[in-house]
Amino acid sequence: MAVKGSKSEIRRAAGRAIVCGFEGTAVDAELREVLREVQPAGLIFFARNVESPEQLRELSRELKALRPDDPLLLSVDQEGGRVARIKAPATEWPTLRELGASDDPELALRLGAALAREVRALGIDVDFAPVLDVDTNPTNPVIGDRAFAREPEAVARLGAAFVRGMQGEGVGACGKHFPGHGDTAVDSHLDLPRVEHDLERLRRVEWPPFAAAIEAGVDAIMTAHVLVPALDADHPGTLSPHALMPLREELGFQGVIVSDDVEMKAVADRYTPAEIAERGLAAGIDCFLACRHAERVIALFEGIVKGVERGAVDASRLLDAEARVLAWRRRYWQPVSSDRSLGALGSELHAELAREISQRARSA
Repeated sequence: MAVKGSKSEIRRAAGRAIVCGFEGTAVDAELREVLREVQPAGLIFFARNVESPEQLRELSRELKALRPDDPLLLSVDQEGGRVARIKAPATEWPTLRELGASDDPELALRLGAALAREVRALGIDVDFAPVLDVDTNPTNPVIGDRAFAREPEAVARLGAAFVRGMQGEGVGACGKHFPGHGDTAVDSHLDLPRVEHDLERLRRVEWPPFAAAIEAGVDAIMTAHVLVPALDADHPGTLSPHALMPLREELGFQGVIVSDDVEMKAVADRYTPAEIAERGLAAGIDCFLACRHAERVIALFEGIVKGVERGAVDASRLLDAEARVLAWRRRYWQPVSSDRSLGALGSELHAELAREISQRARSA
């Protein structure tokens, strides 16, 4: 029997199913409106939100003070290599491909821990890293050197170690992008990629790194906006229960399933915010990333609420998602430290680690 919630409970849970981005380097009227209307679970920082480490740390402090009874979970994509929202004087890390050249899990653990120390110094709770895709397509325009390696066994070893390092420092890691974005020739920011492999190949190549990260205790996994006809010929992974079901039922993942940014063209050009809300929740999404436009964030929120009200989304599915997100927040949210030191950023210890990774890649 479906669990029913009151109107206020549904609106609260709908907001907690969203982590959103925003413009600018300060809390402005548009962001205040989103926080008031949607009451999202958290916010994600991009380079456009960063002027300096000191400014970002104070922004984190201000944001965390806005809702002391329902605190915002703050997040970022800080992978190393070309996906780094926080630039120097933070450490400029080598790519995961360079780290993978050494195939050294201890080095991966140290990198995960170091990245965690730097983002935590800025008040950030979750880092959407590491990439667990297997780099099997040399023409892939979006993964490439963001992946550890071309062999699933190496990605599994290094990804699991990275997760242990990051979460061991108290920052939530997030493996991405399930059911696998490694063998695509299209960037899902721009269009809908296809993965033509059969189920046996997915189990043999694409999924072992996710299984290893789950075994290592990863608390979040991000979906891919890719069409995998062997799983679902009609809808991309983010919006397909057939594509995401193996994550729960086959790989045993019990944490938070996070969508990739639902403003990416792979889904935004094909589905309305309401369709994304309804199909995503039915597929198993617990938390939607909506990374830029306030009007899309609000439309997504209203799509969740109206989907439950008209019976297209089971209220129990939304309340289950809320429970997972709250457990995630309880585990990783921390107040911004009273110690104002930003010494972890660009420290000599971290610079030495970055040099070691690069040197070992050159000699591999």
